[in-house]
Amino acid sequence: MTEAELIAACRQGSSRAQKQLYEQFAGMMLGVCIRYLRHRDDAEEVMLMGFVKVFRALEQYRHEGSFEGWIRRIMVNEALGQLRRKEPLHLAIDDLTHDVPATAAEAESHLNAEDLLALLAELPAGYRTVFNLYALEGYSHPEISELLGISEGTSKSQLSKARAMLQRRVAAANMVAAPNPSPKEYYATGRY
Repeated sequence: MTEAELIAACRQGSSRAQKQLYEQFAGMMLGVCIRYLRHRDDAEEVMLMGFVKVFRALEQYRHEGSFEGWIRRIMVNEALGQLRRKEPLHLAIDDLTHDVPATAAEAESHLNAEDLLALLAELPAGYRTVFNLYALEGYSHPEISELLGISEGTSKSQLSKARAMLQRRVAAANMVAAPNPSPKEYYATGRY
């Protein structure tokens, strides 16, 4: 069944089509929700509420742009709503707009995607939310400003601080995860 046929069948109320659509996108959308919310139970709840909204709003989808992107936007909005209820962002957003120096980024990391997502989950809610919206979802600072009710400067500051904190944590985790070099490799680096 093509995506257009699947959407049409869902619009007609086919429970089989709805199940297929859910199964096709659930894993990916749970990943989106987990990036915003610290607890898996909260992320699963948000994803389920998001799919209820997806099925109710299917008539509004106009086949303009990616269907996955349309669903993702609904999930992000649901996650932001949950954050507002459980972890008020106005308490987690740092209004100071001074820059935080970033550490030098390393091209190579010994961490896998799961480890990186865990480091992202440890960020304060404001940092994590702005980083997700900007770096992973592709929202602009004016859009983030409007979504979260903060200034563009605050959005930029939160992103800068999130990146700096992530870079420090990745560097620290890399030190732990890095394989021990042989004496020959150690002396070849010239860093002794």
